[in-house]
Formats: sequence, C-alpha cells, structure tokens
Amino acid sequence: MFLRPASCLALVCALLLCACQTHPPAPAGVAPAAPAQVLLISIDGLRASYLGQGDSPTLDRLAAQGVRAAWMNPSYPSLTFPNHYTLVTGLRPDHHGMIHNMMQVEALGHFKVADTDTTGDGRWWSQAQPVWVTAEQAHLPTAIWAWPGSAAEIDGVRPSRYRLYDHDVSAMDRANEVADWLSTGPVAQRPRLAALYLEMVDNAGHSYGPDAPETRAAVRTVDAAIGHLLAVLEQRGLAGQVNVIVVSDHGMAPVPPAQVLALEDMADPADAQWISNGQVIGFEPRPGHRAQAEARLLGRHDHYSCWRKGELPAHWQYGGNTRIPAIVCQLDEGWDALEASAAARRHTGRMRGSHGYAPDLPSMRAIFLARGPAFRQGVTLPAFDNVDVYPLLIQLLGLPPRPSDGTLAPLQPALAAPAR
Repeated sequence: MFLRPASCLALVCALLLCACQTHPPAPAGVAPAAPAQVLLISIDGLRASYLGQGDSPTLDRLAAQGVRAAWMNPSYPSLTFPNHYTLVTGLRPDHHGMIHNMMQVEALGHFKVADTDTTGDGRWWSQAQPVWVTAEQAHLPTAIWAWPGSAAEIDGVRPSRYRLYDHDVSAMDRANEVADWLSTGPVAQRPRLAALYLEMVDNAGHSYGPDAPETRAAVRTVDAAIGHLLAVLEQRGLAGQVNVIVVSDHGMAPVPPAQVLALEDMADPADAQWISNGQVIGFEPRPGHRAQAEARLLGRHDHYSCWRKGELPAHWQYGGNTRIPAIVCQLDEGWDALEASAAARRHTGRMRGSHGYAPDLPSMRAIFLARGPAFRQGVTLPAFDNVDVYPLLIQLLGLPPRPSDGTLAPLQPALAAPAR
C-alpha cells in the first residue's frame, strides 16, 4: 500500500510542543467558547456541472461565500459505497476494502448495498477505520444519518447517534433531525461531527438521466433541505460555530436505452461467474476454466475492456485487494452490463443514467464546498482527489491522523489558519 503515514519524529515534536503550551483562562464570568462542530453532507450523484445552473441557490451561495473546488475526483471505481468510505477513511477502495457496491468473499458471502444484513455487518468494513470511529475513541460524540458504513459496528464502536437508511424519510425531515442533533442538549453532548446522506439526485439521475427535468427537480429538493438546515442553525446562533462541508461521491453520465450488454454475452457462465454488474464487472473463472475465461474476456472489446486484477491501469490504483475478482472489466461511458433478462427490458426503455466509469471523465466529477470558522472566504481550489477530504476532517476535529492515501496540501489554501 502506498500510504502517507505521519512522520513519527514530527508527531513526537508536536506532542511535546502541545504539552508545553499553556492557555490563559477565560475571563471571570465568561464561558469558554464551544469547540467548532463539523457537518459533512453528501449529495449522492451530484455532478460538478450541476452547480450554477439555477437549481442550487444554497450550494451556489456556499460556493461564493466559502470554499469550492473546481471539482473533486472520485476514486476508482466511481461507485457509491467505495467513494463514501474513501471520503471518511482517506483510503482508496483498493486499500479500505469496500471495492464495489457488489462483492463476494468466501468467508462473508455476497455483499449488496440493498441488503441491510450485509451493510450492517462490520466485517465488510473492517479493513479501515472511518473518522467517526476515531472521533468516538477520542471521546468526541458523533451523529451520522445513513452514511454508508454507519450501520455497522466497526472496531467495536458505533456513532453516539445514528440513523439507518430509510428511503421514506424526506430530505427536509433529515435536515431537521440533523439540525436538532447539532443544536440541542448540553453542549458537551452535542456531536463534534455530524454527517448527512442524501440520495435523491442519484436516484433521479439513474431513473431519468442526468439532464432530465426530474433530476433537476431532485437537485432543487436537496438544495432546499440544506438551505433549511443552515437557516435553522443560524436561527439557533450556531452559524459561526459549524464548519459545513458538502461533497458528492461521483457524477452521472447518460445511458441511451439500447446501450446495454448482456453479461452472458461477455463470458460463458460455464467458464466464469460474474460477481458484479453495471459498469465495473468482476468475473471469477470457474475451476479449471481460467484459460477459457481469460481468452474470452481479456483485452479490448466493443464498448469495454478487461484486465487481470493486477494489471488494471496504474492510475486507477486498484487491483491489489483480495476481495477484487480475478478479472475486471470496465464499461465505456454510457454503457451498462446486466443479466440478459434485464438487458432485454432496457432496450425498450427510456434514457437513464449511470456512474462507475473512469473517474477522470468530466461526467464523473464530484463537488466539494466548505464554509465555516475554519475556512477562508471566496476561495476556489484546483481539482483534487477525494482521498484528501479525510485529512481535512482530521484537522478540523483535532484528531490523531491514521495512515491514508490523502494529504491536506491541496486544501491548505482554504484554511483560515495554518494547519497544525
């Protein structure tokens, strides 16, 4: 693994410096200022190009008043669970183990994002530690609304407060609950880190395509909910005490109805079992059929390419984790691969949307916005990789960093004060 662990010497020096520093007490009768809270919001499937189109006044205002990135690069594969875990661990999927939305491991069985038994099983998440676990271990309360991974006990720890994913809870109701978490109860018991997951834009993009009126309406819905959340915090006197970070996990590309392949046409099921479908297809050769599977799959084909797991393009930084199937196929932008029965139904359907394509494509670009006491105003950052969000969260919470693939350097110009 190519990680950037903190220098031991630097860490020892920093600890000695902190031990020697003294801070004057607050004046008599004046309560010490409460530590700033961090609010992390994810809008699943919000493509970077959606901003500034008239559907996101709240997000556009955040971009103008605080910090925005030109865009943020997702990690490979550009799928929901892998990238959400990257954002809170600083590790690429190849390193944190959430290598796809669909996985199969002999000791654990089959993982699907829609299966609450598997998403709530901590063994699937155990190859990395998310920031809320590190915070809880440091006695900082956290409150997480359905962020992927928060349904599981990881390293024996759960968030102080959490909500399981529930499609029927509206964006506005989620916003109200998170606002209450941040602003009610004794200050010491309020979450230092709160996170909110909103999937409405992704759902609309998949169902109708990224440019459909329904998708634009979903953008307006989540934008209004975030605007309401921020307005409630302001009304309760917390506007200057919360560092707000808004991200997305990936973008969305249009998929015309005829642009779908049958998995059975890619490889004979007698030679290879497909582990995942969609845009990043994992195949596991049947015992004694590796040669046949490789002869059929490896190389360039119409609308996709396939590699052995250790031979994928190096810049994707993917292929070493034991959970990755032996052969990985990447669909071209605008194409899906499904079981034959599902593929046949899609030929007569409408325009749809998908992600999971090469993360350097413009359609896959994600967003990054930030505003709060820790950030400068009116700053636009060059594009950076989403592994760099985790070091920022660690910095804002004052936590000891764990080894990660990210660095704070691209976000340093956004901070109001130099990083420690």
